[in-house]
Amino acid sequence: MHRPRKRFRYATLPVTALALALTLAGCAKVDTTAPSGVRADATATGPDRFGPVDCRTAKCVALTFDAGPSEHSAKLLDILKEKQVPATFFLLGKRHIDTYPELVRRMADEGHEVASHTWTHRILTRLEPDEIREELTRTNEEIERLTGRTPTLMRPPQGRTNETVHRICEELGLSEVLWTVTAKDYTTTDSALIRQRVLDQTERDGIILLHDLYDGTVPAVPGIIDTLKERGYVFVTVPQLLAPGEAVPGKVYR
Repeated sequence: MHRPRKRFRYATLPVTALALALTLAGCAKVDTTAPSGVRADATATGPDRFGPVDCRTAKCVALTFDAGPSEHSAKLLDILKEKQVPATFFLLGKRHIDTYPELVRRMADEGHEVASHTWTHRILTRLEPDEIREELTRTNEEIERLTGRTPTLMRPPQGRTNETVHRICEELGLSEVLWTVTAKDYTTTDSALIRQRVLDQTERDGIILLHDLYDGTVPAVPGIIDTLKERGYVFVTVPQLLAPGEAVPGKVYR
């Protein structure tokens, strides 16, 4: 492992146990829509609206990864390819997208949903509107340059959002995606513990939050996938989880 990279990452990515604990408490105050609600309100019909899975009948779950790409992402992509599991990647810009552009391309080429986690992981609710736009626009432009597609989804750092963030996301065509399952993989390198935390929390329509930049996370993924498949779950991307509905820019989903 390249240790200097890791030192930077922990210093600049303010994902601490306390911060995320506060975030999860704060998420309850945000007006969110569940995947089942999006599907129920959908008016579009036809097989092309569902992708490979109809989550109205299947027991779907979305595997999502924040704050990559990292030195662990290639191994993660190998696992997902072997297991035939699509994921949603909420990517950071500075020292992530611009350090591993080939992995961003690979994520898109292999059928994963590529989304935004801002450029520098600054807490959006502490920023001025123009600063929020810069965090989101710069990331979108770089992802579009690399993949040919502009992101339609974003995840606010630490899950912190407010009406100003909603409004700017609506302007930029972005929907906000939070989560229902967290392994708190920022607190441990114990892969068995990470795996068990996910398995204990996951229910139908779950949105699982993991970080592929932490050492213990990627080794936990095969066991998470295999066990959830044994329990009858089908893995989909976040857009597939909502189909035949679609995420609306400026709205928050959880």
